[in-house]
Amino acid sequence: MADLENGTAGFAFSSGTAAINTILSMYSQGDHIIVGQDLYGGTIRLINQVMKRFGLEFTAVDMQDPDAVENAFRDNTKAIYFETPTNPLLTVADIKKLSEIAKKHGAKTIVDNTFATPYNQNPLDLGADVVIHSATKYLGGHSDVVAGIAVTNDDKIAEQLAFLQNSIGSTLGPDDSWLVQRGIKTLGARMRVHQDNTNAILDFLKNEPKVAKVYYPGDPENPNYEVAKKQMRNFGPMISFELQPGLSPKTFVESLQIITLAESLGGVESLIEVPAVMTHGSVPREERLKDGIADGLIRLSVGIEDKEDLLDDLKQAFGKI
Repeated sequence: MADLENGTAGFAFSSGTAAINTILSMYSQGDHIIVGQDLYGGTIRLINQVMKRFGLEFTAVDMQDPDAVENAFRDNTKAIYFETPTNPLLTVADIKKLSEIAKKHGAKTIVDNTFATPYNQNPLDLGADVVIHSATKYLGGHSDVVAGIAVTNDDKIAEQLAFLQNSIGSTLGPDDSWLVQRGIKTLGARMRVHQDNTNAILDFLKNEPKVAKVYYPGDPENPNYEVAKKQMRNFGPMISFELQPGLSPKTFVESLQIITLAESLGGVESLIEVPAVMTHGSVPREERLKDGIADGLIRLSVGIEDKEDLLDDLKQAFGKI
């Protein structure tokens, strides 16, 4: 993984959350970290219900706005942490620009690269100090392993992570390590099919009248398209969309016959979920809506099944609502 991310040190963890927990454990009571406001629900839970209890301070900011990030810095700010693309709205942050801002303030940049994978994006090359993956997702690729990865090119951070990983006990076991290595062997081949299917589904969703909005960084109409095009080799297999008001996301996802209703993502099979009641169900509704995660939002992890089968499944499910 260190080679794939062009880093000098890599660490395998028992889960993606274990990787995040260990990285945040580099910081001490009274330290301040700027985080993206659009994050995986489990990361939000870890920050708000665990890390804050230990005296770490966090400010959530729209990472699409470099000026807002700049203005959020304090004297005690030690790091910025964000996903790009994000879960579940697939917003894109300018890694190079944000890394430059962080360095100016003497802070580190930590990027969750799970959705892009190293096949499509390398944050360390753009100035980040640490890159994180939930290897449960595309790196493993077969929905049969739980794992996390962290890679850095900073010797001091590598030394800290080695100590913390050993102290906390968040290492990945040998069998799970083997499963991730097996998955990485086919990452490129899988991502090419994932991408081809996603491009077809994007075109379909943009022309479906029951869809109010599509969230995908590879859509030329997306406000993040130019930034995404600059820093990503391709745009990845995650796509989110909102149904028109009054249509039931529950009925839609339960009507699918090939695409599976499940919270995870990144496997060879297509998976779909409703963030408001699944991945982000632990986030208070007011906060969730403020962050743009509507009740009718649906997140789709596009698999490598036959493209026409996936399109037919979506068409028949739209016919049920």
